[in-house]
Amino acid sequence: MHLKIIQTEDGSTSLYDDRLNESYHSTFGAINESMHVFIEAGLNKISGLDPINILEIGLGTGLNALLTCIISEEKSININYSAIEPYPIKEDIYKQMNFTEYLNAKNPNQYFTNIHEVPWTQINAIHYNFNITKLKEKLELYQIPSDFFNLIYFDAFSPDIQPEIWTLNNFIKIFKSLQKNGILVTYCAKGQVRRDLETAGFITERIPGPKGKREMLRATKS
Repeated sequence: MHLKIIQTEDGSTSLYDDRLNESYHSTFGAINESMHVFIEAGLNKISGLDPINILEIGLGTGLNALLTCIISEEKSININYSAIEPYPIKEDIYKQMNFTEYLNAKNPNQYFTNIHEVPWTQINAIHYNFNITKLKEKLELYQIPSDFFNLIYFDAFSPDIQPEIWTLNNFIKIFKSLQKNGILVTYCAKGQVRRDLETAGFITERIPGPKGKREMLRATKS
């Protein structure tokens, strides 16, 4: 098996892919990273919209989706969540993840299980405020709807590991998919990624990263 369960510094688990020599989350804290990059720097910056349409590039362990699902219920925010994942993890793997032990929420175990077990390619209601559509697609081949999303969680493996995802063509496609004032957030702060985002039309900013990472990127469609 090429995926190994690892424990990160904040106690939450992650996965390590020994074929890619890459972990799914920061070893300084999986939940800490996801909260900082995608919730605090992304979702919390979207206001006054109902619903909020989110696209995640890389469903992975489902942690970002779970956190967003919980917050949508707590704050009564209607969210339509789409997630691209060409290589979904198997049940024996995600059932070993311990995220729900660290989350103070009503039904985290059921939500986490449902996120992984609901059918692909259709809209699924996890709770009253949160719908998810999972797409077993590669970003390069996915036909993203134009002028639809408000927020992009760009959570693919690093550009060194998956350069085919971090391309100018993909960023142009994503830019077109966002509504005005839409936001893209990513843990990555590489100079070439920032330049390509700006070439695609985004206004970018380097902002403080999560623990263990000095900076991350937030990009806005003005």
